[in-house]
Amino acid sequence: MRDTLTILGIESSCDDTAAAVVRGGETGGTILSSVVSGQTELHAAFGGVVPEIAARAHAEKLDLCVEEALERAGVGLDALDAIAVTAGPGLIGGVLSGVMCARAIAAATGLPLVGVNHLAGHALTPRLTDGLRFPYLMLLVSGGHCQFLIAEGPDRFTRLGGTIDDAPGEAFDKTAKLLGLPQPGGPVVEAEAQSGDPKRFAFPRPLLDRPGCDMSFSGLKTALLRTRDAVVAEKGGLGRQDRADLCAGFQAAVTDVLRERSRRALARYLETAPAEPAFAVAGGVAANGPIRAALQALSAELGVRFVAPPLALCTDNAAMIAWAGLERLRAGEKPAPFVARPRWPLDDRSPALLGSGRKGAKA
Repeated sequence: MRDTLTILGIESSCDDTAAAVVRGGETGGTILSSVVSGQTELHAAFGGVVPEIAARAHAEKLDLCVEEALERAGVGLDALDAIAVTAGPGLIGGVLSGVMCARAIAAATGLPLVGVNHLAGHALTPRLTDGLRFPYLMLLVSGGHCQFLIAEGPDRFTRLGGTIDDAPGEAFDKTAKLLGLPQPGGPVVEAEAQSGDPKRFAFPRPLLDRPGCDMSFSGLKTALLRTRDAVVAEKGGLGRQDRADLCAGFQAAVTDVLRERSRRALARYLETAPAEPAFAVAGGVAANGPIRAALQALSAELGVRFVAPPLALCTDNAAMIAWAGLERLRAGEKPAPFVARPRWPLDDRSPALLGSGRKGAKA
């Protein structure tokens, strides 16, 4: 194997079509290009992502994104060492679109093809951006997932806990919808909360009185709904300040839950006596300013290095997929056949947090 590898990454697990080229070796990696084509306008009228529309848009945009990524990187297909593609978890139509595109390119070029777990892409991003050494504690917090993981290797993760119902990003989206705000909800709720009073409404902090590192956000969403209805019944409507205060109170509750559960997860991680203790956060919700600041302050309090990737790498992107594939190849893994998967837990040794079905464990 060459000392330096150049990988094309493809990501299409939800509503962002992405392609990127990453070059890296033993000492780290460089993002040569990263192209992301969003679908916000396509789904705006529906208040959320419509899987069929997303899959069709991926099929239309994938080849264009790949072409643009190669052009920006200044490389051709003949300069690549492999292709990495998200093989799950995600909306199965979108995942299939990316997998089929990647398989076509691999078949035409003879390049090795690596199927990457989307969650591993997020979890390994701090190694691309900041060179973190294993093992480190990772809080993966996004629209569909929320879990604490000890990252021990490119394909070795131990889950300490996670959400037993809604993910925080999903709760942010539903909060925005309940308050008549546009999607995606995370940045909109954060912006509204800036002018709000987080103490006006008393929202619960679910599960903080219980042991372990698991979290719950469904009840918090229900509490916001009931509080909104009470305000509307009292005033005959929802004013601008009411909306801002509801957003601020909701965001403060999520922040408190994530901070206190992170404190507990850090205690368990530090019991393993890591040589270079580090706490990383990744995923779309990691772009939230108050949440990021609270976790950074907690890390400083406990004397642990805190790492959060740049905002552009917190949301879905293909650079993290390319890097995850590169890490596995450098670890000596041989590309093997794979299938697109709507569900794919990173730690399949732990019991499923959200149950299982015909498609497998959810998380």
